[in-house]
Amino acid sequence: MANKFYFRKKNTNHYTIAFYNLENLFDTRDDPNTLDNDFLPDAEKRWNRKRYEKKIVKLGTAISNIGFSKTRKAPALIGVAEAENKKVLEDLVDSKHLKQKEYGIVHYNSPDERGIDVALLYQKQYFEVTNSETISVMIHDDEGVRDYTRDILWVTGILNKEEIHVLINHWPSRRTGVEDTGYKRIVAAQKNREVIDQITDQDPEAKIIIMGDFNDDPFSESVKKHLVQNDLFNPMEKLHTRYRGSTSYRSQWNLFDQIIFSHNFHRYEKEKHSFSDAGIFDKDFLKIYKGRYKGTPFRTYSGKKYTGGYSDHFPVYVRVKHNE
Repeated sequence: MANKFYFRKKNTNHYTIAFYNLENLFDTRDDPNTLDNDFLPDAEKRWNRKRYEKKIVKLGTAISNIGFSKTRKAPALIGVAEAENKKVLEDLVDSKHLKQKEYGIVHYNSPDERGIDVALLYQKQYFEVTNSETISVMIHDDEGVRDYTRDILWVTGILNKEEIHVLINHWPSRRTGVEDTGYKRIVAAQKNREVIDQITDQDPEAKIIIMGDFNDDPFSESVKKHLVQNDLFNPMEKLHTRYRGSTSYRSQWNLFDQIIFSHNFHRYEKEKHSFSDAGIFDKDFLKIYKGRYKGTPFRTYSGKKYTGGYSDHFPVYVRVKHNE
């Protein structure tokens, strides 16, 4: 018992910061302003209240366990993608595995045609929001027509008395091909750089975290060349292999979900946070357990077929230590 107590005491100053693509967390009501028709009770996917509530509980279970083995607590901060509106996020943080954590929500409606947004969930006992805003990502095709993608969510707040800036992203998809859509993700990366420069112009020592579903890997041009420069560190570079990632497509692993941060997280300073480790939260309960796709994310839908899982992405995380 003494050793067990020591383990828990030793890690109470560690905090998890995570990101999770929730895979189409839609409610069951029709929003006339968005293309949400696939996720209605009378649609081909038969998205109904029972399936919605089951997904909410599953996502809450997953989130409550991210980083818990070391920190003994749920994530202090978790960025999310593919949430339809604030109400689905309220249902999520009110679910049985998260309700007692008292998560706050930072959410804005984005111009995405399907109505899916990014958001930040934060435990109020550890983090206080001081400012939040959205940054539009202006993308146009060759004919000048705008591609309405997700905004960047910029949240500034105090984590255990230290100011931290968090940028949450969901970059344009590869749906029509990697080559054809690559320029869109480069634009998104460059917009993040503009915000980073704006922050560091005001405070050269600012602590910054950039997270999201980038729809590109750590060594893709958008991330490696246009986002991660000398002021940033990407721990996800060492995690992506041909056998492991955060999402899988046609038997190929990708690590689209990433958390990147400013180099000052490597410094040890009292009353500040320093980087401890990073990981992909790919525990067995989040995986398909048999068959052709064994080991890949246990998703809610496979095409139009309901499978009843969690998400088609694994969460990713970094753990930081508060140097007391």
